[in-house]
Amino acid sequence: MERSKKPSAIPVSPTIPTPQVSISQDNSRVTAGLPTGESIEVLLFGATIISWKSAQGKENLFLSSKAVLDGSKAVRGGVPLVFPNFGPAPPNHPTSGLPQHGFARISKWEYLGKSSSESSTLPNSSGDSSVKLDFGLSNTMLGNISSNWKEYQFGITYSVTLSRNDLETSLVIRNTGDKVFDFQTLFHTYLAIDDISKTSVTGLESGTYIDKVTGAKETAASKAPITFSSEVDRVYSIPSSKPITIAENSKPRYEISRDELGDVVVWNPWEGKAGNMADFGPADGWKRMVCVETGSVSDWNTLEAGDSWEGGQRINLC
Repeated sequence: MERSKKPSAIPVSPTIPTPQVSISQDNSRVTAGLPTGESIEVLLFGATIISWKSAQGKENLFLSSKAVLDGSKAVRGGVPLVFPNFGPAPPNHPTSGLPQHGFARISKWEYLGKSSSESSTLPNSSGDSSVKLDFGLSNTMLGNISSNWKEYQFGITYSVTLSRNDLETSLVIRNTGDKVFDFQTLFHTYLAIDDISKTSVTGLESGTYIDKVTGAKETAASKAPITFSSEVDRVYSIPSSKPITIAENSKPRYEISRDELGDVVVWNPWEGKAGNMADFGPADGWKRMVCVETGSVSDWNTLEAGDSWEGGQRINLC
């Protein structure tokens, strides 16, 4: 017998897409993507970001075509991590004996997991708008190092957050032992551009810089934007409240904001130096990259036993 009044159907909410994270079969890299199409790829070797793509598939990071990705040497391109020393380790210092730019970029990190932001409750939501990947490194994970740094105990959490229009990287460095140590750190970011000759960097005009090309002399920054017509290798010291803009043809492409990172390295090797790097390619790749590297490297940061330090950057697409 048919009922005169059938119960109303219970509406089923549509499934809201969420960020997807995958780990390669050989456990060497982590890939994450947003429902809207943005993606990142991170090697566990060095916790190096080697790709950051916009929703349309445009790559925002430069990765050398000759970059070594098998874990035998630091990656040329992407976002290598510098810690605990910037450049060659100085003599008569606890970091003496460590490789250039330290061990973080040549160590195997642990993937700690992911989290995503709350999805929008507005109509036509495309799902979660960001995904955060966490990676860890501690002194117990290091191999034998020929440096007094082997006496220190530390833990680092590195967070990489992908959003629709930006990429955020942040470090929390903890002194987990009973000995004070000093460190430097930096995000060695290789940004992809179309033409270095038409690229400019603004936001550093009020600082001073060390010019490594002319002999590491401290120089007052020009009031004009940084432009490129030959090799540039400068370390700027400027308050982290100042945003940095990278433009092409006077049109902003990236904007970098910083937290607790008072130094900025601007680097392009130009043709001569690029040609002398065995892992740099293609031969004219220097035309399509610029390094704008935020960090804390002009002096040493001292971390007391039990203390921690935090710093980070956000790169916005303009």
